Amino acid sequence: MIDCQKIKALAEQQLVGTDVFVVSCKVSPSNEVELLLDSDTSVQLETCAAVNRAVNEAMADDEEDFSLTVASAGIGEELKCERQFRKLVGRPVEVLLLNGTKIRALLDAADAGGITLSYEEKQAVEGKKRKQLVKVVKRYAFSEVKYTKEYLDFK
Repeated sequence: MIDCQKIKALAEQQLVGTDVFVVSCKVSPSNEVELLLDSDTSVQLETCAAVNRAVNEAMADDEEDFSLTVASAGIGEELKCERQFRKLVGRPVEVLLLNGTKIRALLDAADAGGITLSYEEKQAVEGKKRKQLVKVVKRYAFSEVKYTKEYLDFK
């Protein structure tokens, strides 16, 4: 079985000194390896190719055959690591909570424990007949969140 940690370490070694980082590594039962990269700015095709070459050369001595795909974490993909969350602070996100509630909000902060979101919600206000839009700022632990994605509005 191909060791994902070894592949991640080889990729991270290749990426030292850049703003590109490893998001995830998956290995299928047929030894197809998918390595996802992201960046604080953008991931260039040349970077993916260089990482692919470096990992393949370093793993050439292994007795197991494998297929390696190095790609950029796509728009609309679930956020997987803290650095991706920090990159999106101040931008709109879509969050699905474990209880099934879907929230479109502004990502105000992110750290190792969770995320802070701000959004408008209709709430009953004392002295008013109808519910009013009220700005809500709420923190969610990662244990409460099923997924978080960057929200793109094409309107």
